[in-house]
Amino acid sequence: MTSTENVFAAIPTATVTENISAGKAVRDTATLARRGLLKFKHSPQLLVDVIIVPIIYTVLFGSIFGGVIAGDVTTYLPTLIPGVLVNVAITSTVVVGIQLREDIDKGILDRFVSMPISRIAPLAGGLVAANLRYLIAVVITVGAGVAMGYRPASPLGVLASAALVVFSAFALSWVFALLGVALTKASAVQGFSALLLTILGFTSNAFVPTSTLPGWLRPIAEVNPLSQLISAVRLLANEGQVDHHLVYSVLGSLLIMAIATPLTVRIYLRKL
Repeated sequence: MTSTENVFAAIPTATVTENISAGKAVRDTATLARRGLLKFKHSPQLLVDVIIVPIIYTVLFGSIFGGVIAGDVTTYLPTLIPGVLVNVAITSTVVVGIQLREDIDKGILDRFVSMPISRIAPLAGGLVAANLRYLIAVVITVGAGVAMGYRPASPLGVLASAALVVFSAFALSWVFALLGVALTKASAVQGFSALLLTILGFTSNAFVPTSTLPGWLRPIAEVNPLSQLISAVRLLANEGQVDHHLVYSVLGSLLIMAIATPLTVRIYLRKL
């Protein structure tokens, strides 16, 4: 008969990793980013907001506002497509906070951090994987616009504007990641995010020129960071040029990350 001591001696012990190197942290982040991509593969419905919504927005807003604002749909598309592009990509950043909150509530994050992996990898992996969503939003929106007659003057400008939108969406993702770790319910994250994005979206120049807005709303729309990004994308894609809007957009994104990233990491590590 095997003694109790021998039974316990046969059980392999876990290896405790005291220090995680930067290289391993990057590899762990890549592994968990792949987990995020596999979630999209196994649950394609998670991509509805970046595949179906851009098409609906383009067709719907083009049909409703095209004749009123520009005389016809085709003339309106250079104004509309950058607005839809930015709105869809920015709106899809909400998913980062919601999924992070759900992982915390389900104990998935606790399971990850009990493993000998970088503690920051689950957070960083989700943020990296989300960039695929923004890229899909860009491709679908531009594709829908081209199908309706949109002809951007500068292909290089379109690529540059796509990179700008993905970068800006990644920066904003940190804000919703912060909400994901700070709030206690996924529904609360969704509620705050919807409120914030609705205010930003409807007080911007996304779908109509600021000159058509009421007097009290016009200065708000002109300083709205979303308006700065949309104006930069319009100039890049439609004319292949850059101006101060691009500088403001990049600086604004860097500022968001400079504030939101340390706050998010601090709260996230404190809760582990």
